[in-house]
Amino acid sequence: MSEGERLTELAKRRGFYFPSSSAYGGAAGFWTYGPQGAALKSNIEDAWRDRYVVKEGHQEISAPDVMPEPVFEASGHLDGFDDMIVECGECGATHRADHLVEDNTDIEEAESLPNEEVMDLIAEHGIECPSCHTSLADQPVDNFNLMFETNIGPGSSSPGYLRPETAQGIFVEFPQLSEYARNQLPFGVAQIGKAYRNEISPRKSLVRVREFTQAELEHFVDPEEDEPPLAEVEDVVLPLYAAAEQQTDDGGQRELTVREAVDEDIVESEWVAYYLGVSKEWYERIGVDMDRFRYRQHLAGERAHYASDCWDAESEVDGDWIEITGFAYRGDYDLSKHAKHSGEDYTVFKQYDEPITVDRATVDPDMSYLGPEFGGSAGAVADALEALAERNPDAFDDDEVTVEVDGKSHTVPVDKTNFSVDEVTENGEHIRPHVVEPSFGVGRIIYTVLAHSYETDEVDGEERTYLGLPPEQAPTTVGVFPLMDKDGMDDLATDIADDLRAAGLSVTYDDSGAIGRRYRRQDEVGTPYCVTVDYESLEDDSEAQRASDSASSAEPRSANRSSGQSPREDGDEPRAGTVTVRERDTTEQKRLPIDGLAETLEQLSTGDRTFDDL
Repeated sequence: MSEGERLTELAKRRGFYFPSSSAYGGAAGFWTYGPQGAALKSNIEDAWRDRYVVKEGHQEISAPDVMPEPVFEASGHLDGFDDMIVECGECGATHRADHLVEDNTDIEEAESLPNEEVMDLIAEHGIECPSCHTSLADQPVDNFNLMFETNIGPGSSSPGYLRPETAQGIFVEFPQLSEYARNQLPFGVAQIGKAYRNEISPRKSLVRVREFTQAELEHFVDPEEDEPPLAEVEDVVLPLYAAAEQQTDDGGQRELTVREAVDEDIVESEWVAYYLGVSKEWYERIGVDMDRFRYRQHLAGERAHYASDCWDAESEVDGDWIEITGFAYRGDYDLSKHAKHSGEDYTVFKQYDEPITVDRATVDPDMSYLGPEFGGSAGAVADALEALAERNPDAFDDDEVTVEVDGKSHTVPVDKTNFSVDEVTENGEHIRPHVVEPSFGVGRIIYTVLAHSYETDEVDGEERTYLGLPPEQAPTTVGVFPLMDKDGMDDLATDIADDLRAAGLSVTYDDSGAIGRRYRRQDEVGTPYCVTVDYESLEDDSEAQRASDSASSAEPRSANRSSGQSPREDGDEPRAGTVTVRERDTTEQKRLPIDGLAETLEQLSTGDRTFDDL
């Protein structure tokens, strides 16, 4: 059984994730997160939010999943959001053409190749249809747009699309969001939400799906002045697989610090380098194996239309490298596109330290002349004159000036433009920010963390499977068991479980089967600690209760009546007795007092204490 098959089997059996709608035959590319998976997903999202929103001081929003068509016309997704598709001439099955090449050759990134070259490779290597094994040679390789289309409201007059990335929900709202940031750069806006891509051939469970969760940060910066706090991460060592290394026979991964990567121009953008360093530490925190991790630079042919440079964080699972995060310097592409298509202002006002005096060319076109002369185009001609005066004042040196509107030239006498150059004092200027984007695929990160934490060993002569998840990410923090479901052990265990939940810990209670089987069940879902109530716990608790009752009876009756309850019933009173606490990875067990147990488990989970210290 391969690593991927083994993981999928465990995920379905233990409730991490499983195919959706299987009662109706299912639909490829859609997965349901079960109780364990939903908890793990939530924990990873919380860890992401803690690092990229709270600690970085950014904002977070939640935008709609459906957006109107003009948004994606502006963003370029309707024209350029494509994958390569090849259709079998025999059975009609469709396949991702670049994936077929990667699966049947030594080529790792066929996505960066032109369609014609992929078609030639399919013929050269005799690649067959995976469904019916008919040769795919000479079958055309076409582009397939991945957008899910829908209609907003009744009829088809208002087309919309399910968003293929959460980013556009941030870019579209930039004018409003910049106001919340008091128009002060730099500022970041984050979002965790669903995205949708109509994949040609979903595969590998959570790796290639049609609905998935993204955690994205759009960091808006002044490209002339804003610099990242690189010193905070400059010594972090990055495993880099640069584009130049990928294109040579003997090229390979290099280990460089963030500072070295910037100084050697391996990573062009200091902002991207900063987030590579921040993210390397975050991946380690959530349980990604650094021996199975790298940053790979995009080749020119695979780089997104908006990115001047892009790096992927990749993890190795089952012998394949899968992208889990993309880091892109998007420049001002997105804000420029939305400004052009919407007519709204996608800039911020940058205040100068001191006012400056400049010569400013302006026009005040005579509309009584432009109107009769150019009719319905008069307004557009006036706008074109204003733009030309700002861009090239020398064009007004002659008696006439020519502007182009909708591909047609219009000539205007300069004296009808009221052109002038005046000395003005300016307090600032409007600038369009650039964008740095780390974009995380939450499902792929979950898949990676589960694969990298999957461990087997031998305990008491039996093979054991466990997930070595960091306690912070584990779906459940502690399992609570009565050794046997009798003699009051179940009651005490239930009380302890309730107390731990009240303290904010994630708790599961299990009284079914042998204690060893219960430990194994929790090991398989990654629960880091188990608490067992046994006869010794009862004896300790009973002795303490008798002493408490004796002390209580010696007090005046009015004292007991005034409290309304006995000390045993008061949840604020310390509980005597001990329980057995077991640590998952080593299976080591220690006897710990019930009093203060929640605090101890919390400290173990956060790393403030270790099990050896107890």
